[in-house]
Amino acid sequence: MQHSIFASMRSLKIMDGCKGTQVYAINPSSATGGGIGEKLLQQLHDHIKSHTLRTKSVRNLQPPNMTTPSEVFVSDGSLLPYGLPMTDLLEPKIEPSLVSVDFVETLAGVYRRTEDRHQFDRSEVYLEQCAVFRGLADPKLFRRSLRAARQHAVNVHAKVVLSAWLRYERREDELIGSSSMDCSGRNLECPRTTLVPGYDPELVFDSCACTRARAGNGDNDNDDAMAIVVDEQCSTSEEEEEDGDMSFCVGDDEIKCNRFNIASLSRPFKIMLYGGFIESTREKINFSRNCFSVEALRAAEVFSRRKRLSHLEPKVILELLSLANRFCCEEMKNACDAHLASLVCDIDDALLLVEYGLEETAYLLVAACLQVFLRELPGSMQSLSVVKIFCSPEGRDRLALAGHASFVLYYFLSQIAMEEEMRSNTTVMLLERLVECAKDGWEKQVAFHLLGVVMLERKEYKDAQYWFQAAVDAGHVYSLVGVARAKYKRGHTYSAYKLMNSLISDHKPVGWMYQERSLYCVGKEKLMDLMSATELDPTLSFPYKFRAVSFLEENKIGPAIAEINKIIGFKVSPDCLELRAWFLIAMEDYEGALRDVRAILTLDPNYMMFYGHMHGDQLVELLQPFVQQWSQADCWIQLYDRWSSVDDIGSLAVVHQMLAKDPGKSLLCFRQSLLLLRLNCPKSAMRSLRLARNHSTSDHERLVYEGWILYDTGYREEALAKAEESISIRRSFEAYFLKAYALADSNLDSESSKYVICLLEEALRCPLDGLRKGQALNNLGSVYVDCDKLDLAADCYMNALNIKHTRAHQGLARVYHLKNLRKAAYDEMTKLIEKARSNASAYEKRSEYCDRDMAKSDLSMASQLDPLRTYPYRYRAAGESHMSGSIIPCFLLIIHDGNLVREGNCSCDCNLQAIFVFQILSVAFV
Repeated sequence: MQHSIFASMRSLKIMDGCKGTQVYAINPSSATGGGIGEKLLQQLHDHIKSHTLRTKSVRNLQPPNMTTPSEVFVSDGSLLPYGLPMTDLLEPKIEPSLVSVDFVETLAGVYRRTEDRHQFDRSEVYLEQCAVFRGLADPKLFRRSLRAARQHAVNVHAKVVLSAWLRYERREDELIGSSSMDCSGRNLECPRTTLVPGYDPELVFDSCACTRARAGNGDNDNDDAMAIVVDEQCSTSEEEEEDGDMSFCVGDDEIKCNRFNIASLSRPFKIMLYGGFIESTREKINFSRNCFSVEALRAAEVFSRRKRLSHLEPKVILELLSLANRFCCEEMKNACDAHLASLVCDIDDALLLVEYGLEETAYLLVAACLQVFLRELPGSMQSLSVVKIFCSPEGRDRLALAGHASFVLYYFLSQIAMEEEMRSNTTVMLLERLVECAKDGWEKQVAFHLLGVVMLERKEYKDAQYWFQAAVDAGHVYSLVGVARAKYKRGHTYSAYKLMNSLISDHKPVGWMYQERSLYCVGKEKLMDLMSATELDPTLSFPYKFRAVSFLEENKIGPAIAEINKIIGFKVSPDCLELRAWFLIAMEDYEGALRDVRAILTLDPNYMMFYGHMHGDQLVELLQPFVQQWSQADCWIQLYDRWSSVDDIGSLAVVHQMLAKDPGKSLLCFRQSLLLLRLNCPKSAMRSLRLARNHSTSDHERLVYEGWILYDTGYREEALAKAEESISIRRSFEAYFLKAYALADSNLDSESSKYVICLLEEALRCPLDGLRKGQALNNLGSVYVDCDKLDLAADCYMNALNIKHTRAHQGLARVYHLKNLRKAAYDEMTKLIEKARSNASAYEKRSEYCDRDMAKSDLSMASQLDPLRTYPYRYRAAGESHMSGSIIPCFLLIIHDGNLVREGNCSCDCNLQAIFVFQILSVAFV
């Protein structure tokens, strides 16, 4: 309730802050008092007024002296009911992960520790590597380290947690009809394999236990049935043939036993039956007061002779487990534990059996129950019983007694909780348990830092400062940002400034240091810090957003949009698109605003606009009446035009509009996934691909989308199998294209290249539209170039250009270059630059076809449009090195076109850290 109060007060404060005079000066139509803009704004005003009144009536939190909603939002000549964004309300987020001052040094240190450890002891180091990679934009590195941690895990607990985490990380490709206990043949995620202790170096290559079980399912069923019959027959015959020399009595029932066999079960039984106790002299021992049934004692007697469990009801085995635990019968306890663990199949089983497992400290049974809970996350956390086990101190103690309380468990749980709701009490409790489990070093750093982030989000600034300082004391320098922010929130702005100033002085400057210091200064000093932050780290979005809003406050809306466009050009994110949409509404460019809102909803379907007050879908409804309405045919034309002009955000918006009219169209979902991959949004792309598969209307179509899912998650051979199965049902362009694409993603020899060419030619013979045909022709031309068939390649590129596949200019330029026609190649790339909206790569490529000065100009433009492109920096660095006569560093670590490239030769000693980083990163892109 406390946080709801704060949220309400904060939102009212934001609205109150939007009444400044700079908001109204932008409105060009306020003097006329009419027009489309005023109608739209009136609808926005009505929405926010009803929302605020509803919030007031439900929560009843507004103080008597606070301005009413009408006073906040209604003003003569108001352009936007929500007001426009203000610099005072902008604030960069603190990353909820480990952030290094020197990433290369940190990564090299982790790699060294990995190499120093034995194979059996590397899992924890790989988990540290996961924490290092967690804050990076590329999830492939994190998933690779997570797979390595799982592969090297030895104990069952770590296997259970890491397997569930792997599954959770690829949750976007979960398909309708799949079970949480499915592993799809992935041995690292197999629920059966996780319950087997020990290290298996061939784990990645072997088929999983589930696959083997399915392969021999029929035979196994018959074998199991025969085994049960034989088991019962043997048990009966042995019971009849063997006479016991003692008996356990429960009421009127008597269970004949062999004294020696029972004594062999445990030391307590041995002392009781052969020691100085009275039972050692008796033939009949009264067991009535021990609360065990006749069935349990009879099962114990059978186990004492056969050393394995016969076919028993689960309730009898549970009782036998309790008996084994009380009398320290380890062998019998382990047998009961393993049998009960094999019975856990779903959440209901797990909820029923976990209490027994915790009570009797049954390691495998608790592991099996945990496995179900973890593989059902986040849904399983809706159960109060599960929350109590994971979150409470008592629950952690019980898990610890059973051998299942660990840092990796609570690290996984806290990550999910923070994604679901960062400010919840559940998140705080899980992080508190994480702190309790953390050991010195990076574990304490990340645990303290995460708790500080959550406390800051909850506006508990004193606690936040305490935990951030604890992380700093543990060695995490980045947590000083949290200390400074907490001090700033508590009113100690100058103290925060001094802290960040000292940080910059004591360490090699990093972009986030200047970004944070900018919060605590004003005027030119603030802008200079933000400029330094951008120069050191162009991916930081806050400096662009601040500069854009600053322009807006100066009534310079054109420069504001130009500034935010700088980062949208190479890093698409919902918050930046929202800001641009906000500006475009102010300009009454409703078509552009609607485009951006639709793109936002594609990236995040639940995104809330305007400080979290309005769902994106509601804004779409408000904007639609004021833009031209397109039929589905019009949308296809618009999509074709935007696709041809390499306008991926515009294409994304058109596809979103088409899906709104036809939500079950799998082809459109697939196109959406392609666009999202181009925009480097793999998570959203996988969600669209999953929707495409789930909406597919035929088996051959479903198989193709499943194949793409497998390919995008790194399972190339399985993707090829899906493509071949689809082709066997029906020949289609997508099936052939998938097969060709997957085969081409390797070092092709001449024979393989010929086969890929045949596949693409078959694909082009199938029915298809111009968008995909252009892509296929472009790919075919690329393979022809690799095979040195330049004339055929040129024909493919020309045919692609004839159907407006603009990207084919680049392929045709490459052909001209290989034919020593540099001027023609340069002109071809110039055509691409003139046509494409996103043309950083075109400038980069054109630089290869011109003289040095023009190349430097093109590369400068490429860096300006997309600072993340590595080639321009490499080119300039090599040029400077050549001009100065210095030696190029041995290892230039770059990620280019999805591959790690090693370049440069010299006679100097190689930098050890660079070698380590090269080795560790190269694995990620194999």
